Parts: sequence; structure tokens; C-alpha cells
Amino acid sequence: MLKRFIGYYKPHRFLFTLDMTVAFLAAVLSILTPILTRTLLKVHIPNKDLEKIVFFLALMTGIMVFKSLFTYIRIRWGHVMGVRMESDMRSEVFAHLQKLSFNYFDNVKTGHIMSRISNDLNMIAEVAHHAPEDLIISVFMIIGSFLAMFHYNSTLACIALIPVPLLIIWGLTFGRKMKGGFRLVRKRIADINSTVENSVQGIREVKSFTNEHLEMEKFGNINFTFQRAKENMYRIMSIYFSGMTFLTDFYYLLVIGSGVYLIAQGQLDVIDLLTFTLYVNFILRPIERLVHFTEQFQQGSAAFERFLEIMDIQPDIKDKKDARILKNVKGSVDIQNLSFKYGSSEDWILKDIDINIPAGKTIALVGESGAGKSTLASLIPRFYEIDKGNIFIDEQNIMDVTQSSLRDNIGIVQQNVFLFDTTIRDNILYGNPKADEEEVLEAARKANILDFIKSLPDGFDALTGERGVKLSGGQKQRISIARAFLKNPPILIFDEATSSLDSESEAYIQKAMEELSQNRTTVIIAHRLSTVRHADILYVIKDGLIVEQGTHSELIAKKNYYYKLYTKHVTM
Repeated sequence: MLKRFIGYYKPHRFLFTLDMTVAFLAAVLSILTPILTRTLLKVHIPNKDLEKIVFFLALMTGIMVFKSLFTYIRIRWGHVMGVRMESDMRSEVFAHLQKLSFNYFDNVKTGHIMSRISNDLNMIAEVAHHAPEDLIISVFMIIGSFLAMFHYNSTLACIALIPVPLLIIWGLTFGRKMKGGFRLVRKRIADINSTVENSVQGIREVKSFTNEHLEMEKFGNINFTFQRAKENMYRIMSIYFSGMTFLTDFYYLLVIGSGVYLIAQGQLDVIDLLTFTLYVNFILRPIERLVHFTEQFQQGSAAFERFLEIMDIQPDIKDKKDARILKNVKGSVDIQNLSFKYGSSEDWILKDIDINIPAGKTIALVGESGAGKSTLASLIPRFYEIDKGNIFIDEQNIMDVTQSSLRDNIGIVQQNVFLFDTTIRDNILYGNPKADEEEVLEAARKANILDFIKSLPDGFDALTGERGVKLSGGQKQRISIARAFLKNPPILIFDEATSSLDSESEAYIQKAMEELSQNRTTVIIAHRLSTVRHADILYVIKDGLIVEQGTHSELIAKKNYYYKLYTKHVTM
């Protein structure tokens, strides 16, 4: 893990070197101060050498100035380095998330992902800056101080070494416990983020069912769990810091007491004890810095582990090394002996599916909810990996072509349309970001949404709101169809595009769908069977199996499963 963390410093070698250099120089200058003080008190002041006194005081003033300059460089550019590393990691994890398949997002809460991208990476950035800096300052100040102390009086220096192992043992013992506590707190923060996100996104359902008290209760439970995790963490931290406080105070007392004894024995003078006192203070400050470093390192380590958890997840769906680019697509789709189940489930969602769609033809997948229609449609653009069988587009196996080129040739209009929290123009342009204004207008016209957009005060610059909350279901659906027009794919999938709309909105959508489907291979999944009567072939799915296929007239004439479904929906 440490090797991978160090790798993120490489693009910022200059800033890292600058930060470590000024940290080292600041430590050296700090060590010089007691030496100059001792020389002043022991040599130049007794000799009343005014010139040397002034020189040494000027030298000490210069040290103070340079230490201030080094502090400025260290704080400013050290933090800049940390921020840039954080930015690199955030870009990397976001890019990695784009590669992960639907299966990952089906099983991981958005709040947990957001917590890792924001809170965890912010903590990692702090550690990236402070950890090596604190370490180098502390180590050099401790080593330099002890070298000077041994030079002046080896007996007292040996005594001053006694508490150091105790401080190290105490830090290592409780450091591990703190790491576990910080990891648990991070998980609880992610739980809170997820709970808040669910409640805010579903606020209309919460209020319509007057379930505010239920949301408060759920949040109260997770908030209490978070509270207990933090309380336990602070319990461990309090033991840790109280022990460190006692040991550092004992350290100071030990040196002073031993120094007084050595003075009484004639083995040390008062000025050397004063010098030792200054060095003890210089040793205690790095120890306090190391205590802070240990606390911060544990938090950063836990956060980096969680970052790596995401980075180490491999996409379920990968391109083959020799994957070809799917181009010049006419649009024929051939599904052969296809079977599918989700993850490690033993229940087959689809079984032995065989469907052939000639280029430019329209087929419909019909059946009751849960039959496997939407799952089958999700397998064509390879959102999930097939367990058995094959899907061919223009006689090319989708497993042998790149995912991006495959999906470039497929347009999908879903039942639950997702609109980004931006303008109507930007949402339509998502189908083809390079399209010009005329193409956007034409796409909106074909989708029967242009007149509505023009009626808005801001027109195409009107904001849709989060998830398109400012628009009706039919308006959102027509914007998504405009988006599909702009993409202009040879293959279309309409997944329950009209199931949740009123009759007027359905008529608009139906007209837009018919225009969009012209000269394209089209797969329609429909709950309202009256909307798919025009399809060239209907495939009736029941419990993951195709139980009937044919035109609407043929299936009605057979008076089997489709006939029952159709008559039930017509009479509803």
C-alpha cells in the first residue's frame, strides 16, 4: 500500500523536494539556536565581547527570519502539493468509476461512493502533505538534539534517552486501535451520506406519505451509530494522548531532576542544564508533532485503504485485447441461445432466448413485470455480461467489439428518464456534444418538444432541476427522445417509454417514437400492449422464456398467452 501511495508523489517531485528541503533546513536552524544560546551565555557574555554578542544576536535574528520564510514555503507549497495529489486521485477514481459495470452500482450506495471521493481524499491530501514533512522535521530535530546533548554531557544525554522507547511503545500500541476506530467512523459517515441522499431525493414521497417521522427515526438510528463510533474513537484517543502527556511531562521532570543532581555532584554547570532544557523542549515538540503525525497517519491510512478498495475493483465487463471497432452498422441483431442470471444468483432471469431482428425492422418484447424484458434489452449494449449464448450485430459478436463502439451505435430511451441538473440544451446535447444549434433545434422539433421549449422564458437555457424535477414526465421523455435523435444511432431501444404517462403525453411520445424508429432497428419494451401493435414481430416473454412470437394479428388469432394479456390490458 505504501508503494502505491508514494507513486502519487512522482508527478509532483519538485514540490515534494522543495517541501522536504525547507523542512530539513528549518530543523537544522532550530537545532542551532540552543548552541548559539549556550555559546553566548558561556563564552561571550562572561568575556563581555560586545562585538561577538551583537554578531550572535544578529545570527539568531537571521535564523528566525529564514525559519519564517521556510515556514511560508512549507505551508503554502506543501499544501499545494497535497491538493494536486488529491486532484489526481479524484480524477483517477472518477475515471475508474466510469469503467465499472452496472453490477457494481447495483450493489453500492451512492452516498458511500461520494464519501470516498470527497471526505476520504481530503484526508489523504492532508496526510500527503504533513506526514513526510512532520516526519523529517521530527527525526532530524530529535537526532540533532541528542547529538548536541551527548557532546555536552553524555551522562545526562543517556538519561534523556530513557523515556523515548516508552513513548514509541505507547504510540504503536494505541496507534493500531486508533486506526480501526477511524476506519469505522469513515464507514458511518458514508452511511449518513447515503441516508441523507435517499431522504432528499425521495422528499416528495416522504411528504406525500407524511413519513417525515419515519425518516427522522432512520436517520436517528444511523446518526446514533455514528455518534457511538466517534465516542469510542475519542475514548481510545483520550487514553492515547493522556498517556503521551504524562510521558512527556515525566521526560521533562527526569532531565531537570537528573541535571540538578549532576550539578550538585559537580559534573554539570547551570548553563549546560539550561542548554539541555532548551533541547528537551526541542525534543518534546517533535514528539508532539509525531503524536499528531501518528493520529493523522492512521486517519489517512484508513482513508487510503478505502480509496484502494474502489481502485482495486475490476470491471465485470472488459474489452478483449484484440477487440474491434464496430463501424458502418446497418443494424441487424441476432440473439442466439441466450441465458442470463444476476451475479451468483441461482435463478435464471432469461433462458434459451433466440431472436432475430433484420436491419431496419421493429420488434416488441412484451410480458408481465419481472418477465425479463428490460434485462434482455440491457444485454444488447452489454451493460451486463451474458452467461450463455451470443448476441451478434451485423454478424459480429458483441464480445469481440469495443464497448464504446457498440454503445455508440445504440440509442436507449428509458422509462425513468435521467436528466442532468443543467439546461435543456445541455441535456439534449448529451446525445452528441459536437452538434450545432440547428441540429439541436431539429432534434427538439422531431421529438415534439420544440414548441414547449420556446414557450419557456429562458428557452433552451431553462434549467431542468435535479433529475429533471422542474419538468413533467412527458416533457422529460421527449427531451430524452430528442437526445436520441441527436445521437442518430442505427439501433434503438425503447424501455417502457410510455408506461407512466397520461394519454395526451403518450400520444406525443408515440408520434416521436415512430419518427425516430424510421429506418432503424428498434426494440420496444411495452407495458401498454396497444402501443406495440405496429411492430413487425412481437416476442412474448414469460418467466424468462419466449412463449410466443408473431405479429399482433397472428397472436390475437391464436388466443393464447398474448391474447390474455392484451384483452386484460384493453379492458383495464
